[in-house]
Amino acid sequence: MIRAVDSSPHVSAPVLAAYSYCEAVTGQQARNFAYGIRLLPTPKRRAMSALYAFSRRVDDIGDGALDGDVKAARLEETRALLARVRAGEVEEDDTDPVAVALAHAARNFPIPLGGLDELIDGVLMDVRGETYETWDELKAYCRCVAGAIGRLSLGVFGTEPGARGAERAPEYADTLGLALQLTNILRDVREDAAGGRVYLPADDLAKFGCSAGFDGPRPPEGSDFVGLVHFEVRRARTLFAEGYRLLPMLDRRSGACVAAMAGIYRRLLDRIERDPEAVLRGRVSLPGREKAYVAVRGLSGLDTRHVSRLTVRRQV
Repeated sequence: MIRAVDSSPHVSAPVLAAYSYCEAVTGQQARNFAYGIRLLPTPKRRAMSALYAFSRRVDDIGDGALDGDVKAARLEETRALLARVRAGEVEEDDTDPVAVALAHAARNFPIPLGGLDELIDGVLMDVRGETYETWDELKAYCRCVAGAIGRLSLGVFGTEPGARGAERAPEYADTLGLALQLTNILRDVREDAAGGRVYLPADDLAKFGCSAGFDGPRPPEGSDFVGLVHFEVRRARTLFAEGYRLLPMLDRRSGACVAAMAGIYRRLLDRIERDPEAVLRGRVSLPGREKAYVAVRGLSGLDTRHVSRLTVRRQV
């Protein structure tokens, strides 16, 4: 069992200010993530905002316009800051609000901070321009940039006492992160290509005649782009089905948070499946009202109960 406990009865003014900064970053930049964490009780919501703000900093370095060597140096500086957080060397009066909030969260929840090292490793892979021949290679990257976030989040959520199979909760959290990341990769295939990045495995691209890449609103000449997308959608759905086994292990509000975030991505996947070439024409997204609807379903328990029934049927 992973027990998440916010044991601090009082949060000082400097720490509150640091959390407020992280929550502002989350609200402005998180989009889908923000719809989920707003369902959490205050201590967990604050801790998740600290994780997001640190992760956003890492991602922004990787996505920025700096030279690759400069990016790598900045990422290593960020890793050094993480080491200070891990060692308990960040004080409440530190001038970096993200470090202050993350340090407080890590003192009050069993957050496996090594997951943030993995995130930095994954972004360094982006900086180096790595490509992936096989799904196993891409999966290793996805575990760094998304599976690790799932495991970090589980440190905040915790698992319910007596939850069946709770020892596998980190595995399921990791797998759910993979499902979300593969959905992201499908959604952003043209945007990534414009930035010189190719994430889908070369083996899959070759199988469906898409090795030429995606530099326009139409698929490569003579390719089976629809077949490629449907192939990757099926892979993502398998990951979602496995990762959703986590939900019955969480308390109601943590489960609602995960169900909301995952539910938004599953709906994105549905849209991509219905019209695969839409990802080449522009960014596929959900309107705010639909995201809010997914969040309400999660909080009401509709999605978690549905997943629980599916899980029982799969086990039988």
